[in-house]
Amino acid sequence: MKIGAHYLGDGRCEFTVWAPEKEAVAVHVVSPQERKLPMEHLEDGYWQVTATDIHPGTLYYYQLSSGETRPDPASHFQPEGVHKASEVIDHSFTWNDSNWSGVSLEQMIIYELHVGTFTPEGTFEAIIPRLKDLRELGVNAIEIMPIAQFPGDQPTESKYAYRNWGYDGVYLYAVQNSYGGSLGLRRLVDACHQEGIAVILDVVYNHFGPEGNYMSHFGPYFTQTYRTPWGSAMNFDDALSHHVRNFFIENALYWLRDHHIDALRLDAVHAIYDLGAKHFLEELAENVDSLSTEQGRKVYLIAESDLNDVRVIRPPELGGYGIDAQWSDDFHHALHALLTGDDIGYYQDFGKCEHLAKAYQDTFVYDWKYAPHRRRFHGNSARDRSPNQFVVCIQNHDQIGNQLLGERLSKLIPFEGLKLAAGAVILSPYIPMLFMGEEYAEEAPFTYFVSHADPDLIKAVREGRKQEFSAFHYDGEPPDPESPETFKMCKLNWEKRKEGKHQVIWSFYQELIRLRNTIPALVKRERQNIEVDFQEDERVIWWRRWSDDSQILAIMNFNLTDVTFQSKFSSNGGKKILDSADEKWHGSGSVLPDSISSGQALTLKAQSFALYEV
Repeated sequence: MKIGAHYLGDGRCEFTVWAPEKEAVAVHVVSPQERKLPMEHLEDGYWQVTATDIHPGTLYYYQLSSGETRPDPASHFQPEGVHKASEVIDHSFTWNDSNWSGVSLEQMIIYELHVGTFTPEGTFEAIIPRLKDLRELGVNAIEIMPIAQFPGDQPTESKYAYRNWGYDGVYLYAVQNSYGGSLGLRRLVDACHQEGIAVILDVVYNHFGPEGNYMSHFGPYFTQTYRTPWGSAMNFDDALSHHVRNFFIENALYWLRDHHIDALRLDAVHAIYDLGAKHFLEELAENVDSLSTEQGRKVYLIAESDLNDVRVIRPPELGGYGIDAQWSDDFHHALHALLTGDDIGYYQDFGKCEHLAKAYQDTFVYDWKYAPHRRRFHGNSARDRSPNQFVVCIQNHDQIGNQLLGERLSKLIPFEGLKLAAGAVILSPYIPMLFMGEEYAEEAPFTYFVSHADPDLIKAVREGRKQEFSAFHYDGEPPDPESPETFKMCKLNWEKRKEGKHQVIWSFYQELIRLRNTIPALVKRERQNIEVDFQEDERVIWWRRWSDDSQILAIMNFNLTDVTFQSKFSSNGGKKILDSADEKWHGSGSVLPDSISSGQALTLKAQSFALYEV
């Protein structure tokens, strides 16, 4: 069942809403001329009316039998924020991407960005001029943080009125008004496809934000059976849950079909609770697969999961949900702990070369192993899944935001470590993801920011942030998430990408992406074609990857000082093709030989890595 206001043209509009426990529902049109349109009660608790003299720009609420009026739960536009009227919009758009066939999952170089801080304007259209730079870098997929309408002051009151990471969205079909709404999003997607860039949209199906959330006024969207870290869980397996599932499945199809989005990143699926015989994720995947068949191009689902559970990505015939890919936090944690020395919070489960070596070989470090921080056994084996089903990174919105001051890696480790981190991620056998600015060592923070109207809610958010950091034993106060200044300091300094060390890092990422895409041994990403080893005392890891006619050897030094070690490679190395310590990359100069052999004593510069083509 399609829900919301669907403009049919010629001044006709179909309104559909689910309100199963109401005795009457009406469309209350408030502009341009106030009137009320009684709705017909359909089966299964849906209400519908097809009205005339309704044009794009019409503002309306739903009036419920209790007399209260609320915005449309499936509103397509909230021009004045989360508490005001919904607006009828015309979805007609002239697309220029008829020849677009997408980017395959295994070829993606993903670039995560936040619309509000990526440009000074903070809009979809302001992103468009930067697409050529991203494509020149080698990026072929952007991942946009959530854009569902979230709270904020009225724009007339502040230049930075709407500020939010996006995970507080309450109207999942309504594209954030301050970003440019549905039209702005379509223009961006269309421009991306002209540049050969796929668009991944981050969606939140595990909770609604706390302000402007009127869903329970309409129906049983929530269940008290489970709790999420953000409040009541969504009703995916309780009474009338099939209509709740319809709401979210239709939302996914709305983005993929009507806005030509190429993939959805599903936020925190471990907080989607469903004990039914067919998990919501499986039903979602079935519907998205059907859409792919219908459209003649593959669209993808990528899950964020804290479970280390490959059931998420296994096909249904093997007992899985059929999601195309998932994030691997273990890779990030293992790499971050080695680079920074962090050993608090979940980082206490990592910090050894052994952990990163296992992440390269097996994806999950904890594959039904005891995790000290969790104080239980965690995860299962991913060895039957392709590396092309896992997304890895060294920076993302959460991991930067989890630092007390929102510090990026450029503020936490030396310059040499940044190059080592880049090589570890880009040349991994997994799908790499960069966080905006990472490619040129952006130094501006990315900390948590919101704009709420309720003083009690603002206080709760501030206290919640302090409690989160106390778990990591941080000393000091995090930036005030409610302050416009916190938001402003998170804006990118885009112009730095062409200056000094920032330009060097940018060129370094570009070269790594080129190597990843052109060397056969790096293009072939299968588990049986990778061998990993390490020396813990020296903090050195090396891996070998091969294809039929190509072989690559990588050596990585995670020590803060130069290290000399006795190599134990299973094959002799050939020509050196890259060394992050080279002066070309602002290093102190390479001391590695042009070719190497097993058993040879080698000296690696501090926090450097080198590639040899055999």
